[in-house]
Amino acid sequence: MLRFLVRTYWKLSGWKISGTFPYDLPKMVLIVAPHTSWKDILVGLAVRDKLKINHAKFLGKKELFEGPFGKLFRKLGGIPVDRTGQVSGKEGIVNQAVQLFNENETFLLALAPEGTRKKVKKLRTGFYHIAKNAGVPIVPVGFDFENKQVIFGKPLYPGQSEEEDFKKIASFYYTIKGANPNLGMDHFKV
Repeated sequence: MLRFLVRTYWKLSGWKISGTFPYDLPKMVLIVAPHTSWKDILVGLAVRDKLKINHAKFLGKKELFEGPFGKLFRKLGGIPVDRTGQVSGKEGIVNQAVQLFNENETFLLALAPEGTRKKVKKLRTGFYHIAKNAGVPIVPVGFDFENKQVIFGKPLYPGQSEEEDFKKIASFYYTIKGANPNLGMDHFKV
């Protein structure tokens, strides 16, 4: 039923794909931004189905997995994490994600680099450290609501300079308009 709904949403909403998904890479961290609305999940599920990458996982705050929707979020590929730092802390979350990469021959992990739907002054660094420690590329994915495009950037392997890598990432996103453009990343212009 859910697959039918996301396929119908994709078809009726007019979204398109720009760029190329790197099917040749068995492992990657997909950073999906700007994350400004609950609508992002609809686009994400629809494009995941369209690209036939239903094995892609995502990390979500543990509260999402409590109550009646917990089972659904797990079925959709969700992995609950405690973001308060009381259980595992930032470093623990990075290590847990790296372990998932190490334990699987193929593993796609989608994350919002802002870590929230609110406007941020800078991107979080967890996705970067996960990719670097796991030895996998970061693939930027933009949800451009203004042009109804899901945009795939070129894979980026974390290098020697985190600052330079973040400049490259910011330059990919700063023109992309999310569902709520005022919460976007246009202030990240390099």
